[in-house]
Amino acid sequence: MLSLIVFLPALVALALSVLPARLGPRAFAGAWTATGLAQLALVLALWTDLPASGYGAVERREWIPSAGISYHLGVDGLSLPLLALTAVVFTATAVHSWRQADRPKNFVLVFLALQTVSTGLFVSLDLILFFLFFDLSIVFMYFVIAGWGIGAPAREAALTFFLYTFLGSLALLLGFILLALAADTPTFDIPELAALNPLAGGGTYAALTLLALGIGLGVKTPVFPFHTWLPPAHTEAPAAGSAILAGILLKMGTYGFVRIAMPLLPAGWRQFALAFVVIGVISVVWGALVALAQNDLKRMIAYTSINHMGYVLLALGAAGMVSADNEQARQLATTGAVYQMVSHGLITAALFLLAGALHTRGHTYTMSAYSGLATRTPHFAALFSVAAFASLGLPGFSGFIAEFQILAGALTATPVATVIAATGILITAALFLLAISRMLTGPVRTPDAPGTPRPFPDLSAPELLSITPLLALATVLGLLPRPVLDVIEPAARTLNDLVAR
Repeated sequence: MLSLIVFLPALVALALSVLPARLGPRAFAGAWTATGLAQLALVLALWTDLPASGYGAVERREWIPSAGISYHLGVDGLSLPLLALTAVVFTATAVHSWRQADRPKNFVLVFLALQTVSTGLFVSLDLILFFLFFDLSIVFMYFVIAGWGIGAPAREAALTFFLYTFLGSLALLLGFILLALAADTPTFDIPELAALNPLAGGGTYAALTLLALGIGLGVKTPVFPFHTWLPPAHTEAPAAGSAILAGILLKMGTYGFVRIAMPLLPAGWRQFALAFVVIGVISVVWGALVALAQNDLKRMIAYTSINHMGYVLLALGAAGMVSADNEQARQLATTGAVYQMVSHGLITAALFLLAGALHTRGHTYTMSAYSGLATRTPHFAALFSVAAFASLGLPGFSGFIAEFQILAGALTATPVATVIAATGILITAALFLLAISRMLTGPVRTPDAPGTPRPFPDLSAPELLSITPLLALATVLGLLPRPVLDVIEPAARTLNDLVAR
């Protein structure tokens, strides 16, 4: 089942590759949409059959037995929500791309490849298999930015993205090798390493291993100070690329922390938990403050991603600091971190698709070039307002559930850091309210082409059909979080038991 879920987009891409490009965007985007819906149906079938503990739908085959490497797939409460998120966001992006006019065949093929590696990473239970999917995501996203961005700035941003994240992946590979060699019999199998706990004693070796993993995953997340590649990559990427980059690829870093760094290096995580808390808080405040200063809509949304991922790292660091007699606080922090990954993926993907719709009409992301859009484009204004309020953590949306759990869980372990991080919510509220005030209210103003007013219609049907479900789902998860929490909480409890060893 898992192999089918992972490689279904790749199989469809192979079938589409033999078709002539003249079929047009609807044929290729339609096939991509159908693939996403089929993948989502398979993931929901897994959801109904997830075991109460351990991994479900496990597949394991020998791959390179002499090196302790296997093709090992499995899913649990930490990975299943992210697997569902991947299917949802890619399907929404496919619908949004029904009018993609620039080389639609190649566009869809690259995104189907990216969908395969994104799905594969979240179900990998072997470090080398995880690394393979991790690295390939960098390659395919490079082609998205360089191929469908605009001109030389896009190629430069793509190169910066590739070099920065590839260097991070090399640090990650070093950490994986150090982990495997720490066992009496070298192995890259994640459950086996968790059971063996070869670095239970901590020490210099464990600290260096955690440092390598922290750099590699921190670059991908990204957190301060490894975030500088993110704003230009988002600014120059097409809207679909930004939605996938923020909605899915950033979660690869935070997922790596909960799947690998925390359970496989429990002593090291507890020892350096405060450092992760500090980095998380800096990312929260720095991301929000810099976002507040932006006049470019895409750069503003990009910096809010740094802010939101900072909350995840704060929660995970706090989980390593909570005393053994306060299991509830640790549980709240860890569960909130995973819920934040899902919430951020839905909301920020919607924000980037809305930014892309705005750019399609006005050919600029500069917020000061627009005003009064609530009168001119009421559907855009309504959805942008909903996405903005969801992103700032307003009650009734998934972001509130996530941030409440994170702050409540972290408060016991690190009250000062938690209070500082809470100010990020106020700054985020200010920046989104400022954006709404700039673009949606006041007299109508849109960028005009030289000599003639530029047409500025409201959202098209594909745009509405792609963005509305993302925000509807964020609302449902804000009002009815229990179905997702029931999946996350048992796996988070298992993770916390591993960290507390």
